[in-house]
Formats: sequence, structure tokens, C-alpha cells
Amino acid sequence: MKKTEKEIFEVFFRSKPAMMLVALRNSNKSRYGSVLAKEVDCTYSHAVKILQEMETAKLVEFAKNGRIKTIKLTDTGHRVAEHIEKIRDIL
Repeated sequence: MKKTEKEIFEVFFRSKPAMMLVALRNSNKSRYGSVLAKEVDCTYSHAVKILQEMETAKLVEFAKNGRIKTIKLTDTGHRVAEHIEKIRDIL
């Protein structure tokens, strides 16, 4: 049985976190956590947990504007997302 492209990609990467980075990279602006969660098809709480881990790894930054937090990629996060996209394209 031949694996689909998505299945092969998931052998190497956890799909949701990888796609969050790619979605942030393709956006070119800060994003809301709830919008990002919908784009990668996961719950808001799961997205926040993943994003907090990414913040610890210095891949994303949170900016608080009043009660709203936005998320943007750091330079390192941008480079990682770029490489994830290249790998996804190769597979």
C-alpha cells in the first residue's frame, strides 16, 4: 500500500505544529490564535499549548494588544517554516 503525501509528511513531522509555522509564514502579518487553530483544524486550547512550546523554543512571539494576543514568527521561526515547506514540497 502506497502512503499518501500527507501520511509520509507525518512520518517526519507532527502535522499541526508544522502547519502552524507554515500558516504563520504564509500570512506575512501577526495572527490570532483562534484563527490559526481553525486553519490547521485543531482546538484553540491545543493550538495555544503548541504555540507556548514554540514560544519557549523562540520560534514565535506573542504580542498583547489590550485583551487580544497576536502571534508572529521570529526570524528563527521563519527559517524553520521555510525549510518545513521545502521538505513538504519534496515529499
